Amino acid sequence: MQRVIRIFQNFAKKGDLVLLFLCLLATGFGCVVIASATHYLGSSRFLTVQIVATVLGVLFYILLTSVDVDLLAERREILFVLDAALLLLLIPFGVDGGTGNRSWLDLPGFPVNIQPAEICKIIFTILLAKVMQVHQSHISSPRAVLPMAFHLIFLVGLNMALSGDAGVTLIFVFIFMVMAYAGGVKLWWFLGVFALIALVAPYFWENYMPEYQKNRILVIFDPTIDPDGLSERWHMKHSLLSLTGGGLTGQGLFSGNRTQVGALNAQHTDFIFSAIGEELGLLGCAFTLLLLAAVVVRVIQVAVKAPDYLSRLVCTGIAAALMFQICINVGMCLGVVPVIGLTLPFISYGGSSIVSTYLAMGVVSSIHAHPNPGSHSRYIQPPR
Repeated sequence: MQRVIRIFQNFAKKGDLVLLFLCLLATGFGCVVIASATHYLGSSRFLTVQIVATVLGVLFYILLTSVDVDLLAERREILFVLDAALLLLLIPFGVDGGTGNRSWLDLPGFPVNIQPAEICKIIFTILLAKVMQVHQSHISSPRAVLPMAFHLIFLVGLNMALSGDAGVTLIFVFIFMVMAYAGGVKLWWFLGVFALIALVAPYFWENYMPEYQKNRILVIFDPTIDPDGLSERWHMKHSLLSLTGGGLTGQGLFSGNRTQVGALNAQHTDFIFSAIGEELGLLGCAFTLLLLAAVVVRVIQVAVKAPDYLSRLVCTGIAAALMFQICINVGMCLGVVPVIGLTLPFISYGGSSIVSTYLAMGVVSSIHAHPNPGSHSRYIQPPR
């Protein structure tokens, strides 16, 4: 009991209370919107799960604040095995969870399904930062870049093979790219990879990509594909109808003429931003983006103030994941990016998503609470 009290006292003194406040503000707003988006179902289950997940997430946030991230990163072999083990659990326990991808764990006796890739994102970020730290003095050499690429390819390949979830896979790739650039990897590596992708993409498109996935991309540019909005354009059509139906100030919470009859699929998860547009209007959408931007800016502030290379990279990776997910989710609702099933952080319904997001924020709080400028003096950052 005394240890628990010390953890809370330590958090009150050193934890990032500003970040926690911003997270709770965004989550509280999300709970209100979820309550409205699911009101037509006549059940409070979604709101209850979200609140319980938030409480659990805050507890993890406080607990992680007391853990030095550098100590976790030192055990990178364990982190690698843990990443693989979480994804391998999809073989016996994987279910699609209504998403079309077998990316959820239905564990016996566990009250909710878990998406292991959400936790793997955090572990991957810490693991990649440690690999980069070890090779910091020669970060652009092949003996540094190849181990980094190995971890990405292994995780992406395993996730795609077991779950088929392209949305989460793209998050891993974006985290890798942002961290590699921020960590000092030379630009010619990126140009080489982009050139390779440009060469391979046409062959992959023609021989391996299913027709429905092609149409999900082409529908953004080609108005002749499903002009009536009955197939590939269905999500885009209904999302835009809801998003633009609220005007400047919206139709009011619990009053949206489409939201309150469930006209929009996944309006409490993937397309909650469209429900916000209908019921709270342009101002509600702007407020949502402002809340999320404040969280991202705070994470970046912690990264800038972090005294060591590893801590800066971890915060950068977490900020990159948040920014990518926000941009893709809002882009889906606007119809400018393909529908790939990514939720809006802190706002969308999802117990697993909320807990894992607070875990990531807890890592940032830990970096804020443990400034160790001398712990990595043996590493030398190369000039860019």
